[in-house]
Amino acid sequence: MTIRTTIAAPFKHTRKSGMRKNELVYYYALDRKWMSTEQANQLLRRAEEDGLISQENGVFSPRFDLGEVTLPIGFKPTSAIFERNDPSQELIGRIAKTRNMDETEVVAEMNRIIKEGFDGNLLPPAALVLLAKKYGVPCEDMIGSLKQSLRKG
Repeated sequence: MTIRTTIAAPFKHTRKSGMRKNELVYYYALDRKWMSTEQANQLLRRAEEDGLISQENGVFSPRFDLGEVTLPIGFKPTSAIFERNDPSQELIGRIAKTRNMDETEVVAEMNRIIKEGFDGNLLPPAALVLLAKKYGVPCEDMIGSLKQSLRKG
């Protein structure tokens, strides 16, 4: 289950569009017993960094349409929601799978684009997007997370 589903759960269950941090931590850690209070705080930080929720005057609100999220009966998030996926690595894997190539070949081609096409003045995520476009690999859904990874790096 995705982090988006986990973030949507308290808003959907309470039918509220905004909740205070202590309400969300209570929901995740004490009411549902899905995680510790420390993990709930970590989840909220990550969701805010990833642009899934925003905070105004101490009230958190989802930044996506809750109507698009379906909560399965008996939903409980797994520890996977705490794992950070490297969007560049994910796009490398996507290109390799689509083109039936080894990931090292994709990385080598990305490096060639950076060195030969841009004299080393192109960041790897941008080169991967160019490579994905070249091979017709869909990557539009990853643009936001690739940009976000550049800001953190």
